[in-house]
Amino acid sequence: MTADVPENEGVTENQAAETIQSPEANAAEPFPAAEPVAEDGAVPAEEPATDAVQSEAEATPAPAAEAGNIGENSISEAKNSRILNQEEIDSLLGFRDIHIDSEADDLQSVFNSSMVSYERLPMLEVVFDRLVRMLSTSLRNLTQDNVDVSLDEVVSLRFGDYLNSIPLPAMLAVFKAEEWDNYGLITIDSSLIYSTVDVLLGGRRGTAAMRIEGRPYTTIERNLVERMIHVILADLSAAFDPLSQISFHFDRLETNPRLATISRHSNAVILARFRIDMEDRGGRLELVIPYATLEPIRELLLQMFMGEKFGRDTIWETHLAQELWMTEVDLSAVLEKKVLSLKDVLQWKVGSQLLLDATADSDIELLCGDIPMFYGRMGRKGQNIAVQIEDKVKG
Repeated sequence: MTADVPENEGVTENQAAETIQSPEANAAEPFPAAEPVAEDGAVPAEEPATDAVQSEAEATPAPAAEAGNIGENSISEAKNSRILNQEEIDSLLGFRDIHIDSEADDLQSVFNSSMVSYERLPMLEVVFDRLVRMLSTSLRNLTQDNVDVSLDEVVSLRFGDYLNSIPLPAMLAVFKAEEWDNYGLITIDSSLIYSTVDVLLGGRRGTAAMRIEGRPYTTIERNLVERMIHVILADLSAAFDPLSQISFHFDRLETNPRLATISRHSNAVILARFRIDMEDRGGRLELVIPYATLEPIRELLLQMFMGEKFGRDTIWETHLAQELWMTEVDLSAVLEKKVLSLKDVLQWKVGSQLLLDATADSDIELLCGDIPMFYGRMGRKGQNIAVQIEDKVKG
């Protein structure tokens, strides 16, 4: 009995040692196991609990440090942020690019199937080229500065789509084509407006024009832009002169696109975009002409430009004139015209006689088709009956 007691006590101590080591083996688990309690109620091994308290104490300052870093980052971002100007907003919103979604290509092509393509009016490109050359000279004389005008593109689109794509603020000048009894539109963006005002009021060269957003245009700015529009319309009239005599007159100046409506939103228009540069300043000018306005000279715009003469081919004209002189025509010699009733004509038989009032000295009329050409007298030459021309039909 005395020998069995130490063995039982030894087993109990080994089991207690294993129990004490078990928390260290399970330290990698996310939630540590509960501390074992001995038979006598005492809690063995308090060191792991002390380590956990120290780890929690070390981890406590971390959120405060992270909050400090976030505050510093937000302050630095606020310092680096800035307000976007109108050009950057327009470029971000994509007002300058008119694209059709790829998913709606088929449906859009059906809507635009009846639109007249710009390529079908080849003479219009020649008109715009003449306008570019004239504007370069006229604006140079107006601003007393080096002005470069270039044609960016010419496209066909719906008028409603164009109104929705106008970047604001801008000035829209409505003009009227007197001989064609219709209207057109000129759009000048804010960059060109402030550049023109800066140049005309004596701004220094080499400095970009300052743009002031968020306010309406002043009377001085509107008057200076209107002065430039009159120069543009005069050059546009001169560009169309070789095709047709036309006068473009300024009608009104608007800043709201809805008030500058000159056509139905579904009607097709031609849009020509020009770029005007004045050294380090400049902007865009857009010319909108509805197809209904160009309808009176549509046939002239369809012809091709060949040679130096505007829309004429002298080689073809010479060949056509030579062939016309060689054309054979039929002439009819009419002795007399007599009017009879249908009843008398139906009673004619073989051997019936038609009495004419013409004599040997009566004048004979020579006709080419239904057109009277000459008067003459009937006679004989050899074995053939001939007509001697004595007079030409007048009028």
